[in-house]
Amino acid sequence: MTHHQSDRPIFAAPPRLSARPRRRGRTRAAALLGAVLLPGVVFLPRTVLAQGAAAAAPTATLTKVASFDHQVTGVTVSKDGRIFVNFPRWTEDTAVSVAELKDGKLVPFPDAAWNSWRNAKKDEISAKDHWVCVQSVVASPNGNLWVLDPAAPAMAALVPGGPKLVEIDLKTNQPARTIAFDESVAPQGSYLNDVRFSPDGKTAYLTDSGARGALVVVDLDSGRAHRVLDGDPSTQPDTGVTVTYDGKPLRRPDGRGVEFAADGIALSPDGKTLYWQAIKGKTLYSLPTETLAGSITTALMPTALADKSVSGRIEIVGENGPADGLIIARKDGRMYVTSPQDDAIKVRDLSAKGNTLSTVVQDARLRWPDTFAEGPDGTLYVTTSRIQDSAFYKPDAPAALPTELWSFKPGTPDATGSTAPAPAAR
Repeated sequence: MTHHQSDRPIFAAPPRLSARPRRRGRTRAAALLGAVLLPGVVFLPRTVLAQGAAAAAPTATLTKVASFDHQVTGVTVSKDGRIFVNFPRWTEDTAVSVAELKDGKLVPFPDAAWNSWRNAKKDEISAKDHWVCVQSVVASPNGNLWVLDPAAPAMAALVPGGPKLVEIDLKTNQPARTIAFDESVAPQGSYLNDVRFSPDGKTAYLTDSGARGALVVVDLDSGRAHRVLDGDPSTQPDTGVTVTYDGKPLRRPDGRGVEFAADGIALSPDGKTLYWQAIKGKTLYSLPTETLAGSITTALMPTALADKSVSGRIEIVGENGPADGLIIARKDGRMYVTSPQDDAIKVRDLSAKGNTLSTVVQDARLRWPDTFAEGPDGTLYVTTSRIQDSAFYKPDAPAALPTELWSFKPGTPDATGSTAPAPAAR
């Protein structure tokens, strides 16, 4: 997308260390729609680094794109510059689950009917063709929008018939197909979190950050889906990691800390390598996608044997520290990482052996940087979901939590510690 910035503000209406890679053992987001509210350099003059990260000054400038009255998570930008966001039903029953940011306003998408499900009306409104608790929106290589609905309000019990992946044709703005997930893919306790699509548009890869972390592979032509690495250490919370905020452990009133399993996910531009990690974790893992794609055809194999075959090819890429969103930018091929406990966005050069993280931007207003998206011109977008400020962790917090959408232009590779040339444009 090519963004044309002006001086007209956007106000969203109310309706959300690295290590040398090594073989791992077998046991383991039309135009910017208006313009900008707060242009200018807004990062703090300090740099907090992940374990072992290279010392480098922040290099990017943050721009506020929009403010919301509700807790946002996902963002994506279509090929022609349309911006979509989503608001999960976590601590409130949001009026809008999926919206297009259009002319400075949130427009329910694809329409008001799909956004009409409510907790109080769960026995009256079908979960299969309404948004229940949407976690992610992603534009696919073919130009359409996909919406991932784990259908677990408050990240609690799944609503029967609700877990789904829905494709919306952006030429007609109408749902084109729905891939429903049964209990073999989305069992009770699961929370399907984010999704990436292969360049050929034939395969989707999902993370499950719920009670038992896993990856999910979906054959988009047939709609067949299969859980892999279910319960594997690589998809589980790391018990040795404590997520902190403002220098203190982030805990619920009952003492529980952050427990999110496999969450952030990224796919290499050639579609051959998948990356993921848990929020309550520090390790970034990778796997050849040919291994995962093969899991679809071996779905009848006993799960223990299938997962053993897949887990044997996992590699440890390095350590990010606790992280939420991951994206590999099309423009420069580097991985951008959100660092919620540092109010920061960092970058990793995947092409360099012994690659390290560098801080791109750090700002106190990046309250839990959550999900990334990339526009056609290479602009990166990131939501701030303020999870640490929510009623999950602060009983006196308001149910409706104001959040933001930000953008920034990635710096040059040299400025962020990369020594590799940018890949050819796709």
